[in-house]
Amino acid sequence: MNLLSVNAVRKYYGPDPVLDGAGFEIHPGDKIGLVGPNGAGKSTLMKIIAGREELDAGTVEFHPSIRVGYLEQRPEPSERTLWEEAHLALADLVTLQKEALAVAEQMAEEKDPAQHEKLAARYDYLQQELLRTDAFNLDYKVERVLQGLGFLEKQHQTPVSSLSGGEQNRLMLAKLLLAEPELMFLDEPSNHLDLDATEWLEEFLIESNAAVLVISHDRFFLDRVTNRTLELFAGTIDSYAGNFTAYLRQKEERLLVQKRTYEKQQEEIAKAEEFIRRNHYGMKAGQAEDRRKKLERIERIDPPREITAPPMGMKAKDRSGDIVLRAKDLKKEFDRVLFEKVNFQIERGQRWGLIGPNGCGKTTMLRCLQGIMEPDQGSVQIGTGVKIGYFDQQLQSVEGTSMVVDSIRPSHKEMDEPARRSLLARFGITGDQVFQKVDSLSGGERCRAAMARLASEEANFLILDEPTNHLDLWAREALEKNMADFEGTVLFVSHDRYFINQVATHLLVVEPGRVRVVPGNYEVWQRMQKDAEKQGMQIGGKNARKDDLWKHGLQKQKKAGTQTSSGDGKGAKKEKETTAAKPQNAPKPAKKRKYPYRKVVDIEDEIFIRETRLEELQKDLMDPKVLRDGERVKATQKEIEEEQEALKKLYEHWEEASELNW
Repeated sequence: MNLLSVNAVRKYYGPDPVLDGAGFEIHPGDKIGLVGPNGAGKSTLMKIIAGREELDAGTVEFHPSIRVGYLEQRPEPSERTLWEEAHLALADLVTLQKEALAVAEQMAEEKDPAQHEKLAARYDYLQQELLRTDAFNLDYKVERVLQGLGFLEKQHQTPVSSLSGGEQNRLMLAKLLLAEPELMFLDEPSNHLDLDATEWLEEFLIESNAAVLVISHDRFFLDRVTNRTLELFAGTIDSYAGNFTAYLRQKEERLLVQKRTYEKQQEEIAKAEEFIRRNHYGMKAGQAEDRRKKLERIERIDPPREITAPPMGMKAKDRSGDIVLRAKDLKKEFDRVLFEKVNFQIERGQRWGLIGPNGCGKTTMLRCLQGIMEPDQGSVQIGTGVKIGYFDQQLQSVEGTSMVVDSIRPSHKEMDEPARRSLLARFGITGDQVFQKVDSLSGGERCRAAMARLASEEANFLILDEPTNHLDLWAREALEKNMADFEGTVLFVSHDRYFINQVATHLLVVEPGRVRVVPGNYEVWQRMQKDAEKQGMQIGGKNARKDDLWKHGLQKQKKAGTQTSSGDGKGAKKEKETTAAKPQNAPKPAKKRKYPYRKVVDIEDEIFIRETRLEELQKDLMDPKVLRDGERVKATQKEIEEEQEALKKLYEHWEEASELNW
């Protein structure tokens, strides 16, 4: 069965087509990555499919009964809270619940056996639907998704109008996931997500039964989630089996075959043309004429289409001293402590990645290290001969009203226009583009112009804040290679795990209240976390996540929860770290409890008992004997609601105890 068929779609902007006969199909279970260079038309194609933009030719056909979800970028203006807006995605299930309750009340009062039987049949159907969609746990579904996407409980009552742009994007993603369509269209869904939220989203999509078409420049995400890849390039689509890594391998094989076929035909054409040239007159003129006619009829093979990226080369002019940067006892706080007692040293040639959840203080840390912002305590020492080059994610280093070629003038020396144009060419900006205003560039082009501006400084210590934003997959790979070959030192913030893996030699992991030093890349950090989890400890003092309790049931969590209930993170001592909390023997600052003290394992036992009881009650509602007794149906419904409310409080109590019990 085809969920979607796209046939020979064409779309023009001006005389040239952006889409030139693009076509593909989506089947149940497909998790498809739509990839291609910036400007290839990926978002345009998705908007056409979702009905947000008109096509000029071709057809888009959906299966008639399919439910489709498209990731909107902004919610409509409203005075609803975050929680209320998220709940709107479940409006159909709320209607189902209300109807089931109304039917149960009718059954309790109905005296006519025949009519009662009809009501019972309807109620049975409604209960089946409620069970199938897990509609007995709507609040849990909403909280799980909001938590997974990085929203804190204290934000639930925040008006939507007060949310930042990034938070509103996350809210729209939450609504789409909660609606559980059979086919999802996602355009850069991991934008505005930190690493934890991105990993949660990956797990959600992997486990979802929905088919997915996703545009992403996150190779790690594509490799984990997708099982098919569509390449959109030069207006047409080629399909590949497997994830992005599998696509690259198959693409290389196809290019090799295409190159050989093309070269063979070119060789044959050259021979024929030479024969025609030499025998145009004379005894073999007839043969030459025959060959000329054959050449006119031959179907010429196009040269292989290969997606490439500019080299984006950066070079350090001068060598720095061995010690590039030393941070000692750094502390910074605003309304809360972002980090304290931070100590580390960066040496020449090292490449440090700075990672952590949104709002934890990564950008503040960068500012303190550069001297843009003063730490509240501690000091930062810059080494001998160190010249810092800074790339900010807002791309403010290139002036919007300037011509591109003028915007990259270095601050330390004169650089003539031919040299600046040559430098821009290394970053893929050529021809008349160099005379455009910076404001007229696309996001990817402006990012590359800012990279060229950074390269013009010839700094030996690069500090990069989200350098891969706006870059496509191929440009990111080029930047990875350049950073790995860079002879200076690098400190960068990034949410791109593949980039972190390829570039970083060390990590600074910023967590609430502290910063860790990890000698290695993201894979090393993941391995450290998994090793700690196997020992019953979550690095950072976190216990098993609450959504695991909801999702898998307490049986799978009981053992792990018992092991982790102390939450002291002692197993993390062996790793190299900079503790940003109080000295180990000092008392922890008191945090007001919402619930009375109770052992984590005791709370887990009660959760297990109540979840078991809830399952029994839900099964009772499917029992024909119960369905024939309207009063019993109402009583069972009431008990289900009571158990759900009790479980909600127990989950909160469990989370509080996991954090505060020592």
